[in-house]
Amino acid sequence: MAFILRQSTRCLPTTSRLAVVRSVSCSSHLQAPAVQAKTKKTLGKPGVKNVVVVEGVRTPFLLSGTTFSDLMPHDLARTALQGLLNRTNIPREAVDYIVYGTVIQEVKTSNVAREAALGAGFSNKTPAHTVTMACISSNQAMTTGVGLIASGQCDVVVAGGVEFMSDVPIRHSRKMRKAMLSLNKAKTIGQKLALASRIRPDYFAPELPAVAEFSTSETMGHSADRLAAAFSVSRVEQDEYALRSHTLAKKAQDAGYLSDIIPYKVPGKDTVEKDNGIRPTSMEQMGKLKPAFVKPYGTVTAANSSFLTDGASAVLLMSEEKALAMGYKPKAYLRDFVYVSQDPKDQLLLGPTYGTPKVLEKAGLTLADIDAFEFHEAFAGQILANMKAMESEWFAQNYMGRKTKVGAPPMEKFNSWGGSLSLGHPFAATGCRLVMAAAHRLRKEGGQYGLVAACAAGGQGHAMIVEAYPQ
Repeated sequence: MAFILRQSTRCLPTTSRLAVVRSVSCSSHLQAPAVQAKTKKTLGKPGVKNVVVVEGVRTPFLLSGTTFSDLMPHDLARTALQGLLNRTNIPREAVDYIVYGTVIQEVKTSNVAREAALGAGFSNKTPAHTVTMACISSNQAMTTGVGLIASGQCDVVVAGGVEFMSDVPIRHSRKMRKAMLSLNKAKTIGQKLALASRIRPDYFAPELPAVAEFSTSETMGHSADRLAAAFSVSRVEQDEYALRSHTLAKKAQDAGYLSDIIPYKVPGKDTVEKDNGIRPTSMEQMGKLKPAFVKPYGTVTAANSSFLTDGASAVLLMSEEKALAMGYKPKAYLRDFVYVSQDPKDQLLLGPTYGTPKVLEKAGLTLADIDAFEFHEAFAGQILANMKAMESEWFAQNYMGRKTKVGAPPMEKFNSWGGSLSLGHPFAATGCRLVMAAAHRLRKEGGQYGLVAACAAGGQGHAMIVEAYPQ
């Protein structure tokens, strides 16, 4: 709590809103930026293989409990993999390795990468493994692929992520699990009856999953509310930002910009072709919602938080040399990236603040060099708290060991096709969506560099530079 108390009294300006927050209005940034001339140098490095994104796809991101509710995680992952194969026409045997991310694992398919790959028709000779790193799991999958290619181990890697919140595992209590395991080992009916007689009613209480930190036992929503309070982010500011996200996402959806989505014919149901969580409303309607976590005075609500989502994504990564040899025109280069980690109690969601300056410095770029910012929107309050942290000289000097502030991204370049608040957030699938959004925006807007950043449970974070491929 020391961080919060000091932060709330010393780090912030006395005015209730920073200039960066004032710029987050719903009406002033709906136009796409003007096409920019490409005058910047490339980030290719001598002696290091260029790794490119050839293509990326995703299933529609759907609210949990809706059309995908009767499926399993590997169904969504398989569909994304099949969609990638169909869109690229790459021979299955040309893929050297598959890496997939997931957060809440289905125990029947613990290595969902392998099960989905087999289901999608990949060769049983193609290795596949699953990674987990909370909301940056597919970021980890992609950078694992980058490492495999850059080191010369592979030429072609498929990376992706899947999350299925419609059917999360619910466990028996530990007492019941121990009793059931003992019963399974009992050899005689007498032994079984004796063990069964020890079972008490409280054994039957299930252990329900929660989006909570193991180290602090605090739900992420509570952490978001405390972070918003520490940085003086008001309820109105959060609702304004959430409305901006939904408004921009709807515009992008209507304009056909969300081209990474592949239609999915759900067995026994209709074909799903678009995300179903995009719901522009009004400030008045959003203002009627009660706090979701810290009651009655909290500012985080269902309307300014990302929602539980089902979905999967996949990207095709290659060495540039291999992609060109196979006749592909890549979408973008994946360049420098960093992972960061902070205190999960007071700085749980500040990954972008810490990751952004590190990846810029590593790449030799400045904030002004970035044409498209794609940050994961866990909560509106989280995004705005990061913006204020980036604009704070005091925070930079006292918590980041920096002489000057990071500086906040200009909102006209920031998440201009919507974000996780509106498009949805299947935990392990979001990273690939961020990278493809950056790549597509750069091509559409004529920019050269994109910066992808995300926070994750455990106080971790990720940031990466995406460079547009010459058209």
